[in-house]
Amino acid sequence: MTASQKRHLELARSADAPPSPLSIESATRARLRQLLTVAKAHKRALVLTHDNPDPDAVASACGLAYLLQQSAGIRAHAAYGGVIGRAENKAMIRVLHLPIVPLSRIKSTANDLVCLVDTQPEVGNYATTQAVPQLVIDHHPARPASLKTAFHDVGGPAGATSTLVTSYLRAARLTPNASLATGLFYGIKSDTRDLGREVDGADVENYNWLFPLVDKTALSRIEHPQVPARYFAAYHRAYEKARLHHGTSAVTVDLGNVYVPEIVPEVAEKLVSLEGCRFSLATGAWKNELYLSFRLNDRRQNAGKLVREICRPLGGSAGGHGAMAGARIPLSGRDLSELSRRIFDAFLEAFKLPPGPGEPLVPEGEG
Repeated sequence: MTASQKRHLELARSADAPPSPLSIESATRARLRQLLTVAKAHKRALVLTHDNPDPDAVASACGLAYLLQQSAGIRAHAAYGGVIGRAENKAMIRVLHLPIVPLSRIKSTANDLVCLVDTQPEVGNYATTQAVPQLVIDHHPARPASLKTAFHDVGGPAGATSTLVTSYLRAARLTPNASLATGLFYGIKSDTRDLGREVDGADVENYNWLFPLVDKTALSRIEHPQVPARYFAAYHRAYEKARLHHGTSAVTVDLGNVYVPEIVPEVAEKLVSLEGCRFSLATGAWKNELYLSFRLNDRRQNAGKLVREICRPLGGSAGGHGAMAGARIPLSGRDLSELSRRIFDAFLEAFKLPPGPGEPLVPEGEG
């Protein structure tokens, strides 16, 4: 082998090798400097999550607000549209006293910097503001509009937005207090399903860095909250209405009207654990919108791509990534059951499964 050939081989190997921890740390510091340069040109920031935020969105928003206040010297408020209805999510806010409030409590006109976390422009799943978002941090696939903002960190391999925000806090040499650390830890834990789904090295590293800072008692109270009686009624109805397709290849359920929109993804998450299941799909109506949640065990498909392809023509918003995705579709006078059936058939067709009502998950008289 000639010297030139050896050099080309070395270059090829170095290109295939993963980046070193030092190069990753250096890149994060460089992105932090860019973020702070954008932020310091403003006086007051609104950090906005997607509507009905999950733990990852809540923790990311609070973490970014803390970073902006401490490192950029500007006032920052975290806010959300919709509701926080799932028991674990409500417990997270209550137990940790995280500084996030409904958007209706904030005068959006007073903010000259609008930041989005765990969502992006074009997705359409966050409360609208008069200002155009200028700073976007999200672990979901990048949208074209995000790439035009003054600062963006989107579409990377991280499994949670809390991972990205924690990396910036570390680069800024900021140590979150126990409440924020617990929130960020739970954000990573819940979005990666205990580091078992779509996880990157940065998720593991930040998870381990946060763990000593976590309030373990508070975390237990969040993960094992008390729930209202209607929670059990919703699950009872879900199991009764769930339908199996092609054995246990797929399970679908139309929940009808739901008391909180978060019950839809929670049911989909539970049903995808069915033995032999390739995907689960749940729908439910809340405030004249159809909420859809899709969970995927089949790695040959991409959940986010499939949901966008099927649901975008129906209007509303859709997004997600490899193993999980969701959508919100305005009902606009459409029949809920008929719309759900149409959507179920489209997903079954995408997996080359026969359409139809399927078989009951729980046959009558069993249980």
